[in-house]
Amino acid sequence: MKTDKPISELENQNDASLVTESLSGDVEAFGKIVGRYQRLLCSLAYAAVGSLNESEDLAQEAFIEAWKKLNSLREPEKLKAWLCGILKFKISHHRRKEARQPVRHTDASQELDLIESTDESITDTTMREEEQALLWRALEAVPKTYRETLILYYREHRSIEHVAFELDITEEAARQRLSRGRKILQEKTMAFVEGALANTAPDRKFTSEVMSVIIAIAPPIRAASAGVTAAKIGSFLKWSVISAFLASISGVISSFFAIRTNLEQSRTRRERSAIIKTSASFIGVAILFVVIMLGLRQIAVHGYGNASFLNLLAQGVVVAFVISYLMMTTRLLQYMRELRTNEKNRRPDLFNAPDDPPKSKKREYKSSIKLFGVPLFHFKLDMPEANEPPAVGWIAAGDKAYGLLFAWGGVAVAPVCVGIITCGLVTVGAVGFGIFSMGTVGIGIIAMGASAIGYKAYASFSSLGWESAFSQGFSMAKEAAIGPIALAEQINNEAAGTIASLSAADKSQTFILILTALLVIVPAVVYSRAVRSRGIK
Repeated sequence: MKTDKPISELENQNDASLVTESLSGDVEAFGKIVGRYQRLLCSLAYAAVGSLNESEDLAQEAFIEAWKKLNSLREPEKLKAWLCGILKFKISHHRRKEARQPVRHTDASQELDLIESTDESITDTTMREEEQALLWRALEAVPKTYRETLILYYREHRSIEHVAFELDITEEAARQRLSRGRKILQEKTMAFVEGALANTAPDRKFTSEVMSVIIAIAPPIRAASAGVTAAKIGSFLKWSVISAFLASISGVISSFFAIRTNLEQSRTRRERSAIIKTSASFIGVAILFVVIMLGLRQIAVHGYGNASFLNLLAQGVVVAFVISYLMMTTRLLQYMRELRTNEKNRRPDLFNAPDDPPKSKKREYKSSIKLFGVPLFHFKLDMPEANEPPAVGWIAAGDKAYGLLFAWGGVAVAPVCVGIITCGLVTVGAVGFGIFSMGTVGIGIIAMGASAIGYKAYASFSSLGWESAFSQGFSMAKEAAIGPIALAEQINNEAAGTIASLSAADKSQTFILILTALLVIVPAVVYSRAVRSRGIK
């Protein structure tokens, strides 16, 4: 029956339905995919490696890999290009392997065929192998572009239309390539090459061999996002969601105690009003950040814009959030100190208690025990005034806290620190800078959070990494990126998963979750209790 639809439209329509059926576990549907594209993949592989056995092995490996990773195919209508991409990777790997082992030995499968074959004699087999060697010797002199066209033309029963469709070129271009390829071949070998190629096309046996392998492999399940195989990243995705949730809950709990502590430290209505307004502004900016990032992700996932541009835009939003929080925090600490000084001058009657002098232990606690001249503990327990120095100790807490071991505060600097803006080796904060950094935005060598920027970056909304980036939204890196909207040299494949060290990160999940909870929640609770117990009011 004839149809008015072009070949490409029919093929794409059928490809999409076959992919859908295969994803539901229909092995026969995938068998139809193999039958449809086996000539193309075997021909392209043969044009690249020059061995019929090796080319069919590579094509079979490509189909088996496709079955395992079918859930990562985001656009089923581009099945053919996706299969060719897998084949190219297999060919590249084969060439690298051959380069490391320049001496080529007899293929084990060939030896097995010689021993077990009942359909042809050893003499016939030897003649067939010699014929194939002569065939490749003739084709090898032809450039790859023309060689692929020649091979497909004679395997597709001399159909220019099919050759043009398979190679995604016009029929005129296919004719030109075929003509030039023929001219390069010596005239005396043309008849031999045409006949031999017609006899080398893969048949139903090829399909049966592929199906015999994939029948034992569990059918793929459609994933929520493209990426490396579900088995490779499934557990990491699971714990990253838990980690992000715990970080969010921890942040809410920490913020609650921080606000309550600030209110406990306030003395006047203006101070309490300022605390409520500034807290609301910080929360508002954070909510706006989340809404924008989720909105951009939805736009990108549904294909409403250029993915690369949206990825860059998302990273720009992260940078804008970091700058905003740095400016807001700096302004907040300066404003609250100035406000306390002004309020003390305006309402001295509220600051005349015996415990109000600057050195009073009701305002700050500094332990008498010192190590190398630095107090073991130094806590600022009241709202500091303008020009008042920060808390400095081995363990320090205050609006500005600098610790030789640990610090907690609005701005915290220490090997291990928690706060709004943090800087150290291990940091947890709204914006954290460190070797290992976690937060709303983590920035460091290994960075984690809602968004992350680092050498290795792992995040929920967006990640920007030098070596690798992993995210459930936007991922951008120089070498490897994993995520629904990814940009890097290696994207959503096994190589990317290896570079991103997902296995190692997955193993450290328990440590990271416990560390997050302890560093964020415990200091906030302890500091709040210390302030309340000293009756600052």
